[in-house]
Amino acid sequence: MALPSYQDVKGGKSQVALWLIAEVGEGNIFTKVQLREAFPDAAQIDRRLRELRDHGWRFDTSREDPSLRQQEQRFVTRGADVWIPGKSKAPKHKNSLTATQRASVMHDDNNLCRSCGIGAGEAYEDSGGIELAKLNVSRRKVLHSDGTEEYQLITECKRCGVGGGPDREVDLGMLLDLVEDLAPMEQALFAKWMAADQRTFSPIEKVWGIYRTLPQESRTAVAQAIDEMLG
Repeated sequence: MALPSYQDVKGGKSQVALWLIAEVGEGNIFTKVQLREAFPDAAQIDRRLRELRDHGWRFDTSREDPSLRQQEQRFVTRGADVWIPGKSKAPKHKNSLTATQRASVMHDDNNLCRSCGIGAGEAYEDSGGIELAKLNVSRRKVLHSDGTEEYQLITECKRCGVGGGPDREVDLGMLLDLVEDLAPMEQALFAKWMAADQRTFSPIEKVWGIYRTLPQESRTAVAQAIDEMLG
């Protein structure tokens, strides 16, 4: 079935979707400059592009694809046919949140990104102290033991949430099975980590972490020292 021309349809989101298919093509690169040049009279055309992510359209940036330059994006996957009536409405789990809902979720998550652990305003280590984390609330798909699925709210920093790839999933049933397989002592330790919302390291784990950072000559020296200690 032939697709309509992006120049003939109404609605910026539909126009951008059809432009991507006709002028860019899946797997190919485009820039925001090209997008704006294609729709010089359209307001907030960048936002219309981002809205397509709510309908399964995927665009990678340089964060997801290091081969891309900063101003480039790759059209990876085509999503729903948003130009068809009834298919342009965002899924229910994409509805906007209130400020109260966001604040509540962040409070429950101890104001930490649940993907990388960074806090609001903290600097990313690989940014030289320049890039500071900004937290937002995302939705994550949860797979339950009975096979049902639901979207639950979670705190995530802007860096972890960028990209608009497939929805992240967590298999809650699988995790519960793994916890059940732990020894009672391990379950108790895990419970302490959950209560503190952080993992505590034993002295031997701290020593191992330092050892792993040593050059080869220093690792050899440690091995010799251990041999002497053990007699």
